[in-house]
Amino acid sequence: MFNAADWPLPEAASEFAIVVGRVDSMPIVLVVDDSEIDRRLIGGLLPQELDWLVEFADNGAVALEKMRLAAPDIVITDMIMPQMDGMQLVSHIHVEFPQVPVVLITAHGSETLAVEALQRGATSYVPKSVLAEKLLETVKQVLALSRSDRRYSRLIHCVTRTQYDFALENDPVLIPPLVDLVQQLLAGMGYSSSSERMHAGIALEEALLNALLAGNLEMEAHEVQDVRKLLRQGERSGLVESRRRTSPYAERIALVNVDVSRDRATFVVRDQGKGFDISAVPQRHDAPTLENRDGRGLVLMTNFMDDVRFSREGNEVTMVMHPVSRDE
Repeated sequence: MFNAADWPLPEAASEFAIVVGRVDSMPIVLVVDDSEIDRRLIGGLLPQELDWLVEFADNGAVALEKMRLAAPDIVITDMIMPQMDGMQLVSHIHVEFPQVPVVLITAHGSETLAVEALQRGATSYVPKSVLAEKLLETVKQVLALSRSDRRYSRLIHCVTRTQYDFALENDPVLIPPLVDLVQQLLAGMGYSSSSERMHAGIALEEALLNALLAGNLEMEAHEVQDVRKLLRQGERSGLVESRRRTSPYAERIALVNVDVSRDRATFVVRDQGKGFDISAVPQRHDAPTLENRDGRGLVLMTNFMDDVRFSREGNEVTMVMHPVSRDE
């Protein structure tokens, strides 16, 4: 496994590596943190894939200099830094590099700043307390959504409204193409902010995973996390395959309605499970919830969509987004 402490490139060679990496289509990750120890720690958690290239910067100003030489595929940044902090960096990237997603590293005490940064265009976040278990999964999720966001057809620009109804069997491999379709629709119908489209994609993906795994298949939280890790590795879960062929789970489906127009996108996801206690749903922009170890999907949904409503039983969620940048 890659050891961040053994990173061999000096500064000049590092900049050259960015350009070479771009030519070779390597996923390029820029890690921004004023602590050298934390930079190496974060870098060491990432490249389990051999074709990833990890770059480092010790503050936002240095990060922007590197990005102006060659833009990375994703930026991972700490919030509290000298000269240019994570909040300022997010704002600059949102203007200069709107296609580059940003993942925040949140420490205790920086939650309020992180909420504001998410509103300004950051794509996702990982609490420092769960960095080892959540960072790689989050980066893979964001990279997948970022790449699919770039593959829409010119034809979609001619659409003024579209509506889909899906009856999904309990196979999580159906989720990425559905989310990909939604992002293509949003991109072609005037949702011009890349971060906004990825927010919608992440929220929908979390709602679908919750409906299929926790809802219809009645998996416990730790089982859901195990399945998510396998999915990110392109592998199937034996537990999912077994349970979705066993009664009563086999008879259940997830009903999904997608209604996208140029002034509003609405997603309704309903499962046929037992539901959950909706009092556990976090309030939108409630900073302390960013440090929750459990229920992170609900935190992402409520922070990324303009309106999120659950049915009383907890087995249906309606999410609404308007095509207006959050900094306007």
